[in-house]
Amino acid sequence: MVLEGVTAFWNFIVKQDSIWWQIAIAGLIFLFALAMKGLFTRFLFIIISRLTQKTKTDFNRATLEAFEGPIKNFIIALGVYFALNYLPLPPVVMVFVTNLFRSAVIIFIAKGFYNMAGGKAYDRFSEKLNFDQSLSLFASKALRVIIIALAIVIIVQEWNYDISGLVAGLGLGGLAISLAARDSVANIFGGVIIILDKPFAVGDWIMTPSVEGTVEEMSLRSTRVRTFANALVAIPNAVLANEAITNWTRMHKRRVSFHLGVTYTTPRQKLQTCVNRIKDLLENHPEVHPDLIMVRFEQFAGSSLDIFIYFFTKTKVWAEFLAVREEINFKIMEILEQEGVSIAFPSRSVYFENRLETETGGTENSR
Repeated sequence: MVLEGVTAFWNFIVKQDSIWWQIAIAGLIFLFALAMKGLFTRFLFIIISRLTQKTKTDFNRATLEAFEGPIKNFIIALGVYFALNYLPLPPVVMVFVTNLFRSAVIIFIAKGFYNMAGGKAYDRFSEKLNFDQSLSLFASKALRVIIIALAIVIIVQEWNYDISGLVAGLGLGGLAISLAARDSVANIFGGVIIILDKPFAVGDWIMTPSVEGTVEEMSLRSTRVRTFANALVAIPNAVLANEAITNWTRMHKRRVSFHLGVTYTTPRQKLQTCVNRIKDLLENHPEVHPDLIMVRFEQFAGSSLDIFIYFFTKTKVWAEFLAVREEINFKIMEILEQEGVSIAFPSRSVYFENRLETETGGTENSR
């Protein structure tokens, strides 16, 4: 009985030829689409979200969130299309409506992928691949531009337009733009190279032929370095990518190397004792790296006997390094004082070939 009643009701609807009746049916179809949109929002989306929460990764949920808005709009567009399709519209109008609906579907799909390229789904993907933040941002923007360009090309083809002229025009325009902005393009590619190669990171102390200081900010166009004079220098990435970069932050230890000159009047035994005591000082100092310690009587210089001192400190922090070096310098001075050895200063002896006359009228040899 129920099936016969439903069949009779459907036959009654189909046999109605009144335009107002058709408009009413179209309105009911549209209202049904609105109801489906609300049903998707209240129930289906919640159920799917709960199912995706059970997975080990939240990538599925992020993807669903990216397509939530486009799916709602698609349901509305589908209801409008079926409603208009039910009305007795001319074939030309229906062709226009069909093309419009198919273009809307392309836009909704592109919108979903556009949201993914800059939303949580893309963030999860970039974190999984351990992308650099600057490179990730650049790739996100590039993907969004590509998605928009593909959507426009597909929609133009959907309306049966020849895009060969458009592509040629875009190619010529792109060539003109690239020639005008070649420096900016070079900086962008330089930034990509720096990000991929990773010679430094934000906060590192670097030295290049152009600048020395701490990296404060990195972008695709330039890198900003805070110098030790507290000035902020922006270096184009195209320049920085082609320069030798010394990253002092990534050194494992800091070097100390200098010559200690003592006077020529120092006895050999005293000199040997100073060398041994300084070496023993460095080998037993807790802040000196034990890998390489060199203390040697190196040369007879012009005005001194030079002791070569070479070692590394364990700390890499500049302020701590200076404190360790200062402490060692004071201990070396203490050793010299205890041994009665004087530090030499630059001096030169001058000999005169002829005798000099004194104020009393006599002569003497001078030098």
